[in-house]
Amino acid sequence: MSRLHVVSGKGGTGKTTVAAALALALATEGRRTLLVEVEGRQGIAQLFETEALPYEERKIAVGPASEGASPWGSARAESAGEPSRGGRRAGGEVHALAIDAERALLDYLQMFYKLGSAGRALKKLGAIDFATTIAPGLRDVLLTGKACEAVRRKDKSGKFVYDAVVMDAPPTGRITRFLNVNDEVAGLAKIGPIHNQAQAVMRVLKSPETAVHLVTLLEEMPVQETADGVAELRAAGIPVGGVVINMTRPALLDNGDLDIAARGARTGVAKALSEAGLGGARRGGLADRLIDPLLEQAREHAERVELERAEYAELSALGLPTYELELLPEGVDLAGLYHLARDLRKQGPI
Repeated sequence: MSRLHVVSGKGGTGKTTVAAALALALATEGRRTLLVEVEGRQGIAQLFETEALPYEERKIAVGPASEGASPWGSARAESAGEPSRGGRRAGGEVHALAIDAERALLDYLQMFYKLGSAGRALKKLGAIDFATTIAPGLRDVLLTGKACEAVRRKDKSGKFVYDAVVMDAPPTGRITRFLNVNDEVAGLAKIGPIHNQAQAVMRVLKSPETAVHLVTLLEEMPVQETADGVAELRAAGIPVGGVVINMTRPALLDNGDLDIAARGARTGVAKALSEAGLGGARRGGLADRLIDPLLEQAREHAERVELERAEYAELSALGLPTYELELLPEGVDLAGLYHLARDLRKQGPI
């Protein structure tokens, strides 16, 4: 089972939400997960309704409660070290970390060069920002390296500190370059600590420990970008996990009614409206005036369903496991996040 889950997706598909829901879903039966943010947007803090994340690992939630316990009550109670409602404890812990490239580089300089206060002086002079700007490959090594270190980290007893690490990664258009750090730094450092660090990162990223999951919508552009991303990741030798189809909507009509709606058939509609008490079925009556607007909505729905089925077929052709998360009409708050996490768990291992 993969221990590093990288979540990417075209902008607007909800990749940060899916990454957060996945971290919750993996935090079951005492398991500990780390949710990592690398883009500096503090999206994780907003989803979990907490203050901005510092550059340190912090517990922000627990996994969905076991059956019979309230996830809302569990989240609040567990954060205070109390049992969940019903006398049963919830799932494992979710920790979060917002990785800052400058701070990561300071850690790196201290680890390999023991610069200490000299490193902090470099930061004040702007040298750290300068280095990560002129060498973007170095920045990616630092960001991915911090996540990979968390994957490999063990406690004094030799057990892994985290059972799983989930990275809210850059969008699909940049994900392969972001993860393929060994190629990115090849021209920067042929030997030495930076080169060795890049190779260590790539050993994790190209191992069975890693899976890159792509988030999409059933729309043409996100599906095409997902297909392109899968092809690029496979060509780079980076393991692809599954495709998460986000914000799905149910078909409101069965196949027979969809066909009728697509053809714009009027037969029987006025009569049905009349029988429902919406005016007489005569020509020009209230029921008759309602037909065209209703049929137009029905046609639009039928067209959307047909397009979504075509996009779903495109995703199925990728040969990857697919997971579906429904559109939450009221938006994603903390309760909605737990709802999505439970949906992921029901659909099997990811």
